Amino acid sequence: MRVALIAESFLPHMNGVTHSLLRVIDHLAERGDQVLVIAPKTAQTPTELSGFSVQGLPSLALPAYPNVRVATVTTNRVVRMLRRFAPDVVHLASPFVLGWRAMLAAAQLEIPTVAVYQTDVPAYASRYGFPAAEPFLWQQVQRIHQRATLNLAPSRYALDQLEAHGIGRLRLWVRGVDAARFSPEKADAAWRAGVAPNGERIVGYVGRLAAEKQVEDLRVLCTLPGVRLVIVGDGPVRQRLEQLMPGAVFTGFLGGEELARTVASFDVFVHPGELETFCQTIQEAMASGVPVVATGRGGPLDLVDSSRTGWLYEPGNLIELREHVADLVGDDTKRAAFSEAARASVRSRSWKSVCSALIGHYSTAVELHARRPDSGWPTSAWRWPLAVPRRAGTRPHGTP
Repeated sequence: MRVALIAESFLPHMNGVTHSLLRVIDHLAERGDQVLVIAPKTAQTPTELSGFSVQGLPSLALPAYPNVRVATVTTNRVVRMLRRFAPDVVHLASPFVLGWRAMLAAAQLEIPTVAVYQTDVPAYASRYGFPAAEPFLWQQVQRIHQRATLNLAPSRYALDQLEAHGIGRLRLWVRGVDAARFSPEKADAAWRAGVAPNGERIVGYVGRLAAEKQVEDLRVLCTLPGVRLVIVGDGPVRQRLEQLMPGAVFTGFLGGEELARTVASFDVFVHPGELETFCQTIQEAMASGVPVVATGRGGPLDLVDSSRTGWLYEPGNLIELREHVADLVGDDTKRAAFSEAARASVRSRSWKSVCSALIGHYSTAVELHARRPDSGWPTSAWRWPLAVPRRAGTRPHGTP
């Protein structure tokens, strides 16, 4: 199969979109497929990955978030790139600006598209002080995904978001986790002793330090007796967070084995962000045998089985957040039981199985494209139904 991957963000910027794309690229290389990656270009963006060409496009940095690049390119240029490569399917990873251009290019060339909804860009507007922009940003999401041959979302919450905005042809596509890399066996006693020399319980967060992650909510944990808060990651609000939580340990960005050892050394993992469509770091903590306390909104709803693998708290209820963390750090037996259940709950979610499911979605898109209406796809979410596994007693997506 020939696959064009259109990356709204890519290396060297590591985030959930980049991480999942790297795993997809590895899988396609192993299968012997042909891949073209099109992404915003920086001085550090590779020109080749796993033997595949990475074609970087001119881009501008966002003023408040310089690590995020926005490609500045015409649709005609993307048309030329796709025509030369002649893909069987175009994979749009978290499409918004470059993804829109690629959607138009694919439509012009009559190539099926798979659009992967991964970032709740409209909700970011409020976090960055522009709430009035949210409806207009949703219009952009709608016009991309309503034109896609097939739409993938990583959680039932994200599927509900898309369906509520009139977007159909939906399928659930979760994320994988490397349960060998992220493992309880990676726990590092020496690292723990350095961070918590008095035997404190270590409560950790991993992720970008940006407004949409709501890391400042973790300040309520700083006064918990016998607790050391560790914050892993970097971003534009790091300095403010360090001032707000002077007792916390800020490690900066960690990757590879260093990240795996650190996460496995936590006693409890916390994630306060309310805008997660999935939340890969929660899954990595669970694979490491670390129970999770997360906000009861978005992707965590699918990942955390409250009272078994961790706790979900009501969004904005920081007293409840503090109480759940106190509950786990104060009860070794309960924490051990939650830890074992957390590890078991994600052990089967290998990247190989998840990427194999993606190949199936590509094939579905090709089939749908062959029988699409002459007038183009309908914009209604209720036509062209595609079954999505649902919880008992709920209506499957795409059915009236």
